[in-house]
Amino acid sequence: MVSLLRNQKVRNALLQVFYVGSLAALVLAGVMIARRNLAEQGITSGFDFLYKSTGWDVSFSLLPVTANDPYWWFFLIGIINTLFLGSIGLMMATIVGTVVGLARTSSNELARLLGRTYVDIFRNIPLILQVFFWYAIITHLPTPRAAHEAWGVLLTSRGLYLPAPNIGGVAMALAIVAVIAAVVLPVWLGRTSRLSQPVGERLAIQLAGVAAALACAAVILIVGRLPDLPLLDFPALQGLNLKGGFRIPPEFSALAVAIAIYGGSYIAEIVRGGFKAVGKGQVEAALSLGLSPWRVFTLVKLPLALRAMLPILANQYVWLIKATTMGIAVGFTDFFMIVALTINHSGQTLEAIGILMAGFLTINLSLAAVFNRINKAIALKGNQLRG
Repeated sequence: MVSLLRNQKVRNALLQVFYVGSLAALVLAGVMIARRNLAEQGITSGFDFLYKSTGWDVSFSLLPVTANDPYWWFFLIGIINTLFLGSIGLMMATIVGTVVGLARTSSNELARLLGRTYVDIFRNIPLILQVFFWYAIITHLPTPRAAHEAWGVLLTSRGLYLPAPNIGGVAMALAIVAVIAAVVLPVWLGRTSRLSQPVGERLAIQLAGVAAALACAAVILIVGRLPDLPLLDFPALQGLNLKGGFRIPPEFSALAVAIAIYGGSYIAEIVRGGFKAVGKGQVEAALSLGLSPWRVFTLVKLPLALRAMLPILANQYVWLIKATTMGIAVGFTDFFMIVALTINHSGQTLEAIGILMAGFLTINLSLAAVFNRINKAIALKGNQLRG
Protein backbone atom coordinates (compact mmCIF):
# COMPACT_ATOMS: atom_id res chain seq x y z
CA MET A 1 0.00 0.00 0.00
CA VAL A 2 2.79 2.38 0.93
CA SER A 3 4.58 1.61 -2.32
CA LEU A 4 1.42 2.45 -4.27
CA LEU A 5 1.09 5.80 -2.52
CA ARG A 6 4.67 6.65 -3.51
CA ASN A 7 3.60 6.41 -7.16
CA GLN A 8 2.74 9.88 -8.51
CA LYS A 9 0.10 8.56 -10.93
CA VAL A 10 -1.67 6.60 -8.20
CA ARG A 11 -1.70 9.63 -5.88
CA ASN A 12 -3.12 11.83 -8.65
CA ALA A 13 -5.82 9.28 -9.42
CA LEU A 14 -6.79 8.98 -5.74
CA LEU A 15 -6.96 12.77 -5.37
CA GLN A 16 -9.24 13.01 -8.40
CA VAL A 17 -11.49 10.25 -7.04
CA PHE A 18 -11.64 12.04 -3.68
CA TYR A 19 -12.46 15.38 -5.36
CA VAL A 20 -15.22 13.96 -7.58
CA GLY A 21 -16.63 11.93 -4.70
CA SER A 22 -16.75 14.99 -2.46
CA LEU A 23 -18.65 16.96 -5.11
CA ALA A 24 -21.07 14.08 -5.65
CA ALA A 25 -21.65 13.80 -1.90
CA LEU A 26 -22.35 17.55 -1.64
CA VAL A 27 -24.83 17.40 -4.51
CA LEU A 28 -26.54 14.34 -3.05
CA ALA A 29 -26.75 15.95 0.37
CA GLY A 30 -28.26 19.09 -1.17
CA VAL A 31 -30.86 17.04 -3.02
CA MET A 32 -31.79 15.07 0.10
CA ILE A 33 -32.11 18.24 2.21
CA ALA A 34 -34.22 19.92 -0.47
CA ARG A 35 -36.54 16.90 -0.75
CA ARG A 36 -36.96 16.76 3.03
CA ASN A 37 -37.72 20.49 3.29
CA LEU A 38 -40.23 20.28 0.44
CA ALA A 39 -41.90 17.26 2.04
CA GLU A 40 -42.21 19.12 5.37
CA GLN A 41 -43.96 21.99 3.57
CA GLY A 42 -46.30 19.63 1.73
CA ILE A 43 -44.78 20.35 -1.69
CA THR A 44 -44.36 17.38 -3.99
CA SER A 45 -41.37 17.30 -6.32
CA GLY A 46 -41.22 15.98 -9.85
CA PHE A 47 -42.26 16.96 -13.34
CA ASP A 48 -45.80 15.57 -13.36
CA PHE A 49 -47.12 19.13 -13.23
CA LEU A 50 -46.02 19.63 -16.85
CA TYR A 51 -49.07 17.67 -18.01
CA LYS A 52 -51.58 19.58 -15.87
CA SER A 53 -53.74 22.44 -17.13
CA THR A 54 -52.42 25.90 -16.31
CA GLY A 55 -55.71 27.77 -15.93
CA TRP A 56 -54.23 31.06 -17.14
CA ASP A 57 -53.65 32.68 -20.51
CA VAL A 58 -50.87 34.67 -22.19
CA SER A 59 -51.11 38.01 -23.96
CA PHE A 60 -48.81 37.15 -26.89
CA SER A 61 -48.20 33.85 -28.60
CA LEU A 62 -47.17 32.74 -32.06
CA LEU A 63 -48.93 29.42 -31.47
CA PRO A 64 -52.59 28.77 -30.58
CA VAL A 65 -53.07 28.65 -26.81
CA THR A 66 -55.91 28.38 -24.31
CA ALA A 67 -56.11 28.32 -20.52
CA ASN A 68 -56.71 24.57 -20.65
CA ASP A 69 -53.34 23.79 -22.24
CA PRO A 70 -50.70 22.04 -20.11
CA TYR A 71 -47.63 23.61 -18.65
CA TRP A 72 -45.24 22.03 -21.16
CA TRP A 73 -47.09 23.77 -24.00
CA PHE A 74 -46.72 27.12 -22.22
CA PHE A 75 -42.99 26.48 -21.77
CA LEU A 76 -42.75 25.84 -25.52
CA ILE A 77 -44.64 29.08 -26.22
CA GLY A 78 -42.29 30.98 -23.90
CA ILE A 79 -39.20 29.60 -25.65
CA ILE A 80 -40.62 30.48 -29.08
CA ASN A 81 -41.52 34.00 -27.91
CA THR A 82 -37.99 34.45 -26.54
CA LEU A 83 -36.42 33.20 -29.77
CA PHE A 84 -38.71 35.42 -31.84
CA LEU A 85 -37.93 38.51 -29.77
CA GLY A 86 -34.23 37.66 -29.71
CA SER A 87 -34.10 37.16 -33.50
CA ILE A 88 -35.84 40.47 -34.21
CA GLY A 89 -33.75 42.29 -31.60
CA LEU A 90 -30.45 40.85 -32.83
CA MET A 91 -31.27 41.63 -36.45
CA MET A 92 -32.22 45.24 -35.67
CA ALA A 93 -29.24 45.68 -33.33
CA THR A 94 -26.91 44.39 -36.04
CA ILE A 95 -28.31 46.84 -38.59
CA VAL A 96 -28.08 49.76 -36.17
CA GLY A 97 -24.62 48.77 -34.96
CA THR A 98 -23.29 48.32 -38.50
CA VAL A 99 -24.54 51.75 -39.61
CA VAL A 100 -23.20 53.49 -36.50
CA GLY A 101 -19.92 51.55 -36.62
CA LEU A 102 -19.35 52.54 -40.26
CA ALA A 103 -20.10 56.14 -39.30
CA ARG A 104 -17.49 55.88 -36.55
CA THR A 105 -14.85 54.82 -39.09
CA SER A 106 -15.93 57.30 -41.76
CA SER A 107 -13.67 60.04 -43.04
CA ASN A 108 -16.52 62.52 -42.51
CA GLU A 109 -16.02 64.36 -39.23
CA LEU A 110 -19.76 64.96 -38.70
CA ALA A 111 -20.55 61.26 -39.17
CA ARG A 112 -17.87 60.32 -36.65
CA LEU A 113 -19.26 62.85 -34.16
CA LEU A 114 -22.82 61.57 -34.54
CA GLY A 115 -21.69 57.95 -34.18
CA ARG A 116 -19.65 58.70 -31.08
CA THR A 117 -22.52 60.67 -29.54
CA TYR A 118 -24.91 57.78 -30.15
CA VAL A 119 -22.56 55.26 -28.55
CA ASP A 120 -21.77 57.46 -25.55
CA ILE A 121 -25.46 58.09 -24.83
CA PHE A 122 -27.17 54.76 -25.36
CA ARG A 123 -24.36 52.51 -24.13
CA ASN A 124 -24.34 54.23 -20.74
CA ILE A 125 -28.10 54.14 -20.07
CA PRO A 126 -29.18 50.84 -18.45
CA LEU A 127 -31.24 48.60 -20.69
CA ILE A 128 -34.16 48.37 -18.29
CA LEU A 129 -34.49 52.17 -18.27
CA GLN A 130 -34.57 52.19 -22.06
CA VAL A 131 -37.26 49.49 -22.01
CA PHE A 132 -39.40 51.60 -19.68
CA PHE A 133 -38.77 54.72 -21.81
CA TRP A 134 -39.85 53.14 -25.10
CA TYR A 135 -42.77 51.37 -23.45
CA ALA A 136 -44.03 54.71 -22.09
CA ILE A 137 -43.73 56.30 -25.54
CA ILE A 138 -45.51 53.46 -27.34
CA THR A 139 -48.37 53.27 -24.82
CA HIS A 140 -48.96 57.03 -25.23
CA LEU A 141 -49.54 56.79 -28.98
CA PRO A 142 -53.01 57.64 -30.38
CA THR A 143 -56.01 55.43 -29.65
CA PRO A 144 -57.36 53.05 -32.33
CA ARG A 145 -59.86 55.67 -33.54
CA ALA A 146 -57.00 58.11 -34.26
CA ALA A 147 -54.42 55.54 -35.35
CA HIS A 148 -51.58 56.47 -37.68
CA GLU A 149 -52.08 54.55 -40.92
CA ALA A 150 -49.73 53.93 -43.85
CA TRP A 151 -49.93 51.17 -46.49
CA GLY A 152 -52.34 49.11 -44.39
CA VAL A 153 -50.18 49.36 -41.23
CA LEU A 154 -51.80 50.91 -38.16
CA LEU A 155 -49.82 52.34 -35.26
CA THR A 156 -51.73 52.78 -31.99
CA SER A 157 -51.24 52.72 -28.24
CA ARG A 158 -52.53 49.13 -28.26
CA GLY A 159 -49.82 47.94 -30.58
CA LEU A 160 -48.70 47.80 -34.19
CA TYR A 161 -51.23 46.20 -36.55
CA LEU A 162 -49.91 44.63 -39.75
CA PRO A 163 -51.69 42.95 -42.67
CA ALA A 164 -51.69 39.20 -42.05
CA PRO A 165 -51.64 36.60 -44.83
CA ASN A 166 -54.52 34.14 -44.80
CA ILE A 167 -52.17 31.17 -45.05
CA GLY A 168 -52.23 27.88 -43.16
CA GLY A 169 -49.72 27.46 -40.35
CA VAL A 170 -47.77 24.63 -42.00
CA ALA A 171 -47.62 26.45 -45.34
CA MET A 172 -46.43 29.63 -43.63
CA ALA A 173 -43.67 27.74 -41.81
CA LEU A 174 -42.52 26.09 -45.05
CA ALA A 175 -42.56 29.46 -46.84
CA ILE A 176 -40.39 30.98 -44.10
CA VAL A 177 -37.93 28.10 -44.49
CA ALA A 178 -37.85 28.73 -48.25
CA VAL A 179 -37.13 32.44 -47.71
CA ILE A 180 -34.31 31.60 -45.28
CA ALA A 181 -32.94 29.21 -47.90
CA ALA A 182 -32.98 32.08 -50.42
CA VAL A 183 -30.60 33.95 -48.11
CA VAL A 184 -28.37 31.04 -47.10
CA LEU A 185 -28.18 29.25 -50.47
CA PRO A 186 -26.20 31.90 -52.42
CA VAL A 187 -23.68 32.16 -49.57
CA TRP A 188 -23.17 28.40 -49.57
CA LEU A 189 -22.96 28.24 -53.37
CA GLY A 190 -20.32 30.96 -53.33
CA ARG A 191 -18.07 29.10 -50.89
CA THR A 192 -18.59 25.38 -51.48
CA SER A 193 -15.86 23.33 -53.10
CA ARG A 194 -18.34 20.86 -54.60
CA LEU A 195 -18.86 23.01 -57.70
CA SER A 196 -16.39 22.90 -60.56
CA GLN A 197 -16.83 26.58 -61.48
CA PRO A 198 -14.34 29.07 -60.03
CA VAL A 199 -15.58 31.12 -57.10
CA GLY A 200 -15.67 34.34 -59.11
CA GLU A 201 -17.86 32.82 -61.84
CA ARG A 202 -20.75 31.52 -59.75
CA LEU A 203 -23.00 34.57 -59.85
CA ALA A 204 -25.45 32.98 -62.29
CA ILE A 205 -25.72 29.84 -60.14
CA GLN A 206 -26.26 31.92 -57.02
CA LEU A 207 -29.00 33.99 -58.67
CA ALA A 208 -30.65 30.80 -59.93
CA GLY A 209 -30.62 29.37 -56.40
CA VAL A 210 -32.23 32.52 -54.99
CA ALA A 211 -34.87 32.54 -57.72
CA ALA A 212 -35.66 28.85 -57.15
CA ALA A 213 -36.03 29.30 -53.39
CA LEU A 214 -38.27 32.37 -53.79
CA ALA A 215 -40.34 30.55 -56.41
CA CYS A 216 -40.84 27.67 -53.98
CA ALA A 217 -41.95 30.15 -51.30
CA ALA A 218 -44.46 31.73 -53.71
CA VAL A 219 -45.87 28.35 -54.73
CA ILE A 220 -46.20 27.29 -51.08
CA LEU A 221 -48.08 30.52 -50.23
CA ILE A 222 -50.44 30.09 -53.17
CA VAL A 223 -51.16 26.45 -52.39
CA GLY A 224 -51.52 27.07 -48.64
CA ARG A 225 -53.90 29.99 -49.03
CA LEU A 226 -57.09 29.54 -47.00
CA PRO A 227 -60.13 29.10 -49.28
CA ASP A 228 -62.78 31.82 -49.73
CA LEU A 229 -60.55 34.43 -48.09
CA PRO A 230 -58.43 37.24 -49.53
CA LEU A 231 -54.68 36.74 -49.61
CA LEU A 232 -54.14 39.47 -46.98
CA ASP A 233 -56.27 40.28 -43.95
CA PHE A 234 -56.03 44.04 -43.32
CA PRO A 235 -56.73 45.46 -39.85
CA ALA A 236 -59.80 47.69 -39.65
CA LEU A 237 -61.58 49.69 -36.96
CA GLN A 238 -64.64 47.92 -35.56
CA GLY A 239 -66.30 49.70 -32.67
CA LEU A 240 -63.67 50.92 -30.23
CA ASN A 241 -60.97 48.45 -31.25
CA LEU A 242 -59.15 47.18 -34.31
CA LYS A 243 -59.96 43.78 -35.78
CA GLY A 244 -58.07 41.65 -38.27
CA GLY A 245 -54.45 41.59 -39.27
CA PHE A 246 -51.56 40.70 -36.98
CA ARG A 247 -51.06 42.65 -33.76
CA ILE A 248 -47.63 43.30 -32.29
CA PRO A 249 -48.21 44.29 -28.64
CA PRO A 250 -46.54 47.38 -27.12
CA GLU A 251 -44.47 45.16 -24.80
CA PHE A 252 -42.84 43.38 -27.71
CA SER A 253 -42.23 46.62 -29.63
CA ALA A 254 -40.65 48.34 -26.62
CA LEU A 255 -38.33 45.40 -25.96
CA ALA A 256 -37.31 45.03 -29.61
CA VAL A 257 -36.54 48.76 -29.96
CA ALA A 258 -34.65 48.90 -26.65
CA ILE A 259 -32.54 45.83 -27.49
CA ALA A 260 -31.86 47.19 -30.98
CA ILE A 261 -30.73 50.60 -29.73
CA TYR A 262 -28.84 49.41 -26.67
CA GLY A 263 -27.26 46.40 -28.38
CA GLY A 264 -26.52 48.48 -31.46
CA SER A 265 -24.32 50.81 -29.41
CA TYR A 266 -22.11 47.87 -28.36
CA ILE A 267 -22.12 46.26 -31.80
CA ALA A 268 -21.09 49.64 -33.27
CA GLU A 269 -17.90 49.56 -31.21
CA ILE A 270 -17.26 45.96 -32.28
CA VAL A 271 -17.68 46.98 -35.93
CA ARG A 272 -15.39 49.97 -35.46
CA GLY A 273 -12.74 47.82 -33.80
CA GLY A 274 -12.99 45.23 -36.57
CA PHE A 275 -12.36 47.75 -39.33
CA LYS A 276 -9.58 49.40 -37.34
CA ALA A 277 -7.89 45.99 -37.09
CA VAL A 278 -7.49 45.82 -40.88
CA GLY A 279 -3.91 46.75 -41.73
CA LYS A 280 -3.30 49.89 -43.76
CA GLY A 281 -0.78 48.04 -45.89
CA GLN A 282 -3.43 45.64 -47.18
CA VAL A 283 -5.76 48.50 -48.10
CA GLU A 284 -2.95 50.41 -49.81
CA ALA A 285 -1.95 47.28 -51.72
CA ALA A 286 -5.53 46.87 -52.98
CA LEU A 287 -5.68 50.52 -54.04
CA SER A 288 -2.33 50.19 -55.82
CA LEU A 289 -3.80 47.39 -57.93
CA GLY A 290 -6.37 49.83 -59.28
CA LEU A 291 -9.38 48.54 -57.35
CA SER A 292 -12.22 50.99 -56.77
CA PRO A 293 -12.97 52.06 -53.18
CA TRP A 294 -16.13 49.93 -53.17
CA ARG A 295 -14.23 46.80 -54.29
CA VAL A 296 -11.53 47.50 -51.72
CA PHE A 297 -14.25 47.65 -49.07
CA THR A 298 -16.09 44.49 -50.15
CA LEU A 299 -13.09 42.36 -51.12
CA VAL A 300 -10.46 43.44 -48.59
CA LYS A 301 -11.68 45.47 -45.63
CA LEU A 302 -15.02 43.74 -44.96
CA PRO A 303 -13.78 40.09 -45.02
CA LEU A 304 -10.79 40.89 -42.82
CA ALA A 305 -12.92 42.96 -40.43
CA LEU A 306 -15.49 40.15 -40.14
CA ARG A 307 -12.77 37.74 -39.04
CA ALA A 308 -11.80 40.15 -36.27
CA MET A 309 -15.38 40.96 -35.26
CA LEU A 310 -16.99 37.53 -35.19
CA PRO A 311 -15.68 36.11 -31.86
CA ILE A 312 -16.62 39.27 -29.93
CA LEU A 313 -19.89 39.56 -31.84
CA ALA A 314 -20.87 36.03 -30.78
CA ASN A 315 -20.44 36.96 -27.11
CA GLN A 316 -22.53 40.09 -27.60
CA TYR A 317 -25.32 38.11 -29.29
CA VAL A 318 -25.39 35.61 -26.43
CA TRP A 319 -25.68 38.49 -23.96
CA LEU A 320 -28.51 40.12 -25.91
CA ILE A 321 -30.44 36.83 -25.98
CA LYS A 322 -30.23 36.76 -22.19
CA ALA A 323 -31.38 40.39 -22.11
CA THR A 324 -34.80 39.31 -23.41
CA THR A 325 -35.63 38.42 -19.80
CA MET A 326 -36.24 42.16 -19.32
CA GLY A 327 -39.66 41.42 -20.78
CA ILE A 328 -40.99 40.54 -17.35
CA ALA A 329 -40.63 44.21 -16.37
CA VAL A 330 -43.27 45.29 -18.93
CA GLY A 331 -45.40 42.15 -18.97
CA PHE A 332 -44.15 40.38 -22.09
CA THR A 333 -44.75 36.64 -21.90
CA ASP A 334 -41.29 35.34 -22.71
CA PHE A 335 -39.67 32.19 -21.36
CA PHE A 336 -38.64 33.84 -18.08
CA MET A 337 -42.14 35.19 -17.39
CA ILE A 338 -43.73 31.80 -18.15
CA VAL A 339 -41.39 30.24 -15.57
CA ALA A 340 -42.26 32.94 -13.02
CA LEU A 341 -45.99 32.38 -13.56
CA THR A 342 -45.47 28.61 -13.29
CA ILE A 343 -43.74 29.02 -9.93
CA ASN A 344 -46.57 31.22 -8.63
CA HIS A 345 -49.34 28.88 -9.77
CA SER A 346 -47.82 25.42 -9.29
CA GLY A 347 -45.25 25.91 -6.55
CA GLN A 348 -42.72 23.75 -8.44
CA THR A 349 -39.87 26.21 -7.91
CA LEU A 350 -36.84 23.96 -8.32
CA GLU A 351 -38.24 22.16 -11.36
CA ALA A 352 -39.28 25.39 -13.09
CA ILE A 353 -35.92 27.05 -12.45
CA GLY A 354 -34.17 23.93 -13.72
CA ILE A 355 -36.20 24.09 -16.93
CA LEU A 356 -35.35 27.81 -17.24
CA MET A 357 -31.61 27.18 -16.86
CA ALA A 358 -31.68 24.23 -19.26
CA GLY A 359 -33.60 26.26 -21.84
CA PHE A 360 -31.26 29.24 -21.84
CA LEU A 361 -28.23 26.96 -21.71
CA THR A 362 -29.46 25.17 -24.83
CA ILE A 363 -30.25 28.41 -26.68
CA ASN A 364 -26.94 30.09 -25.88
CA LEU A 365 -24.79 27.02 -26.49
CA SER A 366 -26.52 26.48 -29.84
CA LEU A 367 -25.92 30.10 -30.81
CA ALA A 368 -22.27 29.88 -29.75
CA ALA A 369 -21.85 26.63 -31.71
CA VAL A 370 -23.22 28.25 -34.87
CA PHE A 371 -20.85 31.20 -34.56
CA ASN A 372 -17.91 28.93 -33.79
CA ARG A 373 -18.69 26.98 -36.94
CA ILE A 374 -18.86 30.19 -38.99
CA ASN A 375 -15.67 31.48 -37.41
CA LYS A 376 -13.90 28.22 -38.27
CA ALA A 377 -15.18 28.36 -41.84
CA ILE A 378 -13.93 31.89 -42.54
CA ALA A 379 -10.67 31.63 -40.60
CA LEU A 380 -7.47 32.01 -42.57
CA LYS A 381 -5.84 28.61 -42.97
CA GLY A 382 -2.25 27.91 -42.00
CA ASN A 383 0.05 29.20 -39.28
CA GLN A 384 0.47 32.94 -38.99
CA LEU A 385 3.42 34.23 -37.02
CA ARG A 386 3.30 37.80 -35.85
CA GLY A 387 6.34 39.52 -34.63
